[in-house]
Amino acid sequence: MNRITKKVAKDRLLVVLWRYLTFFCVIAFAITGCMIVFLRLIEQDLGVAYTEGNISHAAVLTFINVILISIFFTIIDVIRRKFMVERPVRQIVGAAERIMRGEFSVRIKPLPGIYDAAGFNVIIEYFNKMADELSGTETLRTDFIANVSHELKTPLSVMQNYGTMLQSPNLPEEKRLEYAKAITESSRRLADLITNILKLNKLENQQIYPQWQAYNLGEQLCECLLNFENIWEKKEIEIDTDIEEEVFIDSDGELLTLVWNNLFSNAMKFTERGGCVSVSLKSDGCFAIVQVSDTGCGISPEVGRHIFEKFYQGDTSHSTQGNGLGLALVKRIMDIVDGDISVQSEVGKGSTFIVRIRRKENDTV
Repeated sequence: MNRITKKVAKDRLLVVLWRYLTFFCVIAFAITGCMIVFLRLIEQDLGVAYTEGNISHAAVLTFINVILISIFFTIIDVIRRKFMVERPVRQIVGAAERIMRGEFSVRIKPLPGIYDAAGFNVIIEYFNKMADELSGTETLRTDFIANVSHELKTPLSVMQNYGTMLQSPNLPEEKRLEYAKAITESSRRLADLITNILKLNKLENQQIYPQWQAYNLGEQLCECLLNFENIWEKKEIEIDTDIEEEVFIDSDGELLTLVWNNLFSNAMKFTERGGCVSVSLKSDGCFAIVQVSDTGCGISPEVGRHIFEKFYQGDTSHSTQGNGLGLALVKRIMDIVDGDISVQSEVGKGSTFIVRIRRKENDTV
């Protein structure tokens, strides 16, 4: 036996001895007390006087009885623990070892009702829930790695191909500029992807903590929207704003700037030339409601259920303009600042993203 096995055997022996001594003391105390009371009652009722020899003989027999009864109860307890404790513990430990080896599909079946008193089924229930969470996390991790690999490979391939073509002799100036522009766009997309991955990783690992401050939400929305002026003028998009004044919130302004920039960017991207993008801000009780609407292609209910997942892109025709991390980033930020985001959409008629944030009390800074 190795050192660990010897230690386990020694610990079990000590436990058995401790239980035996416990049973011995309890039974000895109970039997001794009963014998004393019994002898006194007989002496009082029958007038029988016991000699020292008789009492010594009775004490020896009593002591032997205590030893035998203690051994009997110890054996019963060992058998009980063997089937009622050690057996389910071995099942749980075995399943835990399989999970440690990466077998996240392992589950433990509930035990018969006789084990309920020990609470093992409660432990098994929580163990299975933990296994479900780990399995889901592992699936997300695998998908994340696969998606990242794909997203990294695409712009790198474009850069490599156009870089090779740029080396061709006698390349026309027009083609050279076209290829250089394609490389620049791919490098920008690659940089945006890495930036969003780093931001999302920090948010999901809670390495970014909100810096709470009170500020005017309407002013922030206008400032963010103005950053897209070149885009809406280039695509001749009509901008419709309905922003209520003096709506203050107590939140992290830098994180929410990422939210508005992502929502406005998506609205401009999916709105065709000559379309309309609407931004509204209303107060509703203790909440501020922000709505960002577009007249783009819209999304189906199936896409809407997955749109906040990492790397999910419902409209593949615009996939070269994004990396599927923007809305996942938005959702994580809303969770951190204790807000809520939802989407309403209809295919062919556009989409509306609705953000609910708790207002600052008394609407004052």
